[in-house]
Amino acid sequence: MQAYFDARETRPAAVRERELFERLPVVLAAACEQAGAIARQLRGVDIAELTSREALACVPVLRKTELLQLQHAARIVASAGSAPAERERIFGGFSTVGWGAARRVFASPGPIYEPESARPDYWGFARALYASGVRSGMLVYNCFSYHFTPAGSMMETAAHALGCTVFPGGVGQTEQQVRAMADLAPHCYTGTPSFLRIILERADEMGVGLPLLRHALFSGEAYPPSLQAWFQQRGIAGFQAYGSADLGMVAFETEARDGLVVNEDKIVEIVRPGTNQPVPDGDVGEVVVTTFNPDYPLLRFGTGDLSAFMPGQSPCGRTNIRIRGWLGRADQTTKVRGMFVHPEQLARVLTRHPEILRARLVVSGEAGHDVMTLRVESDAQVDVAALADTVREQTKLRAAIEILPSGALPNDGKVIDDVRRYE
Repeated sequence: MQAYFDARETRPAAVRERELFERLPVVLAAACEQAGAIARQLRGVDIAELTSREALACVPVLRKTELLQLQHAARIVASAGSAPAERERIFGGFSTVGWGAARRVFASPGPIYEPESARPDYWGFARALYASGVRSGMLVYNCFSYHFTPAGSMMETAAHALGCTVFPGGVGQTEQQVRAMADLAPHCYTGTPSFLRIILERADEMGVGLPLLRHALFSGEAYPPSLQAWFQQRGIAGFQAYGSADLGMVAFETEARDGLVVNEDKIVEIVRPGTNQPVPDGDVGEVVVTTFNPDYPLLRFGTGDLSAFMPGQSPCGRTNIRIRGWLGRADQTTKVRGMFVHPEQLARVLTRHPEILRARLVVSGEAGHDVMTLRVESDAQVDVAALADTVREQTKLRAAIEILPSGALPNDGKVIDDVRRYE
């Protein structure tokens, strides 16, 4: 059986680097013709000279908050009477495709809108799915969401590219998930590790066995060694992939279990948070990615995630650079049960509840069991149920509510406090 997805995974590292930077000016020149925002980002830059990491570092980093602001500004212009093409109006000028060429459009929290075209394996997760042991003819049970965000489509298009059948399990309805898994006997699960753990624990309670489930590809949450061992004890080899709705799959885990190997069609940099400058190899910094997606060609996109490069090559034989995985956020945005939670969402909650003086969202819990608690200061009566409903409306997640007297929260400007620790 073929060990690698394709021959590119084992080509000499110097060859890969040369080929990536030979392609980059060509891709950017094409992008500038159809994606106005890319042309604006490169204003004053000689594209032909972007043939090395040193040259690329001169281009300003586009951070996720800026993408959100630019898309929002484009929609305001459109609502004022102008009617630009949806490439500008919806995607802020970052997409080269509009309605028709874009088969689907998705919304991440913000909202930020992302296109998906008809290209096979559009999001690039087939490589990660293959590394997790999935092969043609298997049944993949997909428990990522199929609405609003692209997570469900990411895994489904990857499985189809490998010649697999997909069951769209989605999220929730744990008992029905157990029964469907028992009936269908899938070979692989895709989704968050916490939800698979919930399903398996519920299956135990129901006395249901799932003997053919041996593979899992996780994303959207931390996957610490303790949780990996928990699945291994049940005969499930779970691997993780790191990506985003903007970039698709960025890096993936292999059988070496030694960092995450960068995807073949990405240039990944690690920069000092809040700057454009790469950090020395091995230092922790913000993950910045340039993608070769011709439909959504993001250039030096700052993810807000922290990671670091690892020395050497993976023992699995793949020769691309590796990152240590997700090491936290460069800003206060965090991820809870597979969903990003932004400070802006908490600000909207407070706008709806003026009786609250200050608030802090505390994210706690152990691996696979995230707990979200909104701690608020107020000297007035607070409708706890209404407040909980507003939090769920804004974040799509449930939170416990704690009411505190004024002055109880630290005066340090922190809005989201992630106190989870993984061992």
